[in-house]
Amino acid sequence: MNLFENVGKFSRFLVLVVSKPPKGKDFFKQIVQEIYKLGVNSVGIVVIISVFMGAVISLQTAYNLVNPLLPDYLVGYTTRESMILEFSSTIVGLILAGKVGSNIASEIGSMRVTEQIDALEIMGVNSASYLIFPKIIAAVFINPFLYVLSVFVGIMGGLLASYMADTVSITDFLYGVQFGLIPYYITYSLIKTLVFAFIITSVPSYYGYFVSGGALEVGKASTKAVVNSSILILLANLILTQILLK
Repeated sequence: MNLFENVGKFSRFLVLVVSKPPKGKDFFKQIVQEIYKLGVNSVGIVVIISVFMGAVISLQTAYNLVNPLLPDYLVGYTTRESMILEFSSTIVGLILAGKVGSNIASEIGSMRVTEQIDALEIMGVNSASYLIFPKIIAAVFINPFLYVLSVFVGIMGGLLASYMADTVSITDFLYGVQFGLIPYYITYSLIKTLVFAFIITSVPSYYGYFVSGGALEVGKASTKAVVNSSILILLANLILTQILLK
């Protein structure tokens, strides 16, 4: 019953978020600020993770190509496919769920326990829409750019690792990157990225918005937000893969 209660409460929360959104320059300014906070500030960790993921994928593939009949360009091909289909969307999404999600839950939860949200309600402001809607819009807008950046940096990381370890030539690696590219895979991953962006922002906002108590409860809400966001990302990944790649 607790699950169904949370699903219903979350649905009502989303209706509240999208109803009567703020208008004018202030709303646009909030979106720009959230793009910087949620997206630009995450570029560093996305780049670092993607470089090492691409490097590890390329090296593991090269070291396991023990069959002489398998061409060397498979290293570049495998690195590209892994980054495009799974790592740059799902793994980066899980990392952002921890980084961005915990910040959102803590920020909104702190505003709730210090009665700042109550003050907005007293002034006649739809606090849910005012505080959360810009975050959702910003994440949905900026996360596809982070995905593209992750794919590019991951492939470059694989290329650099292969060159430094002398496992495959640059020519073979780049040929593998271009070999048999299916553009729909990029579309599929971008759709996943948009769904993950919505989860990363809406679920932590939900837990932060309805927190009650003090600082201890804010910490618990932040932990719940990260855990449940990660679970929902994995579940959404499974469902979207079944639907879009069937």
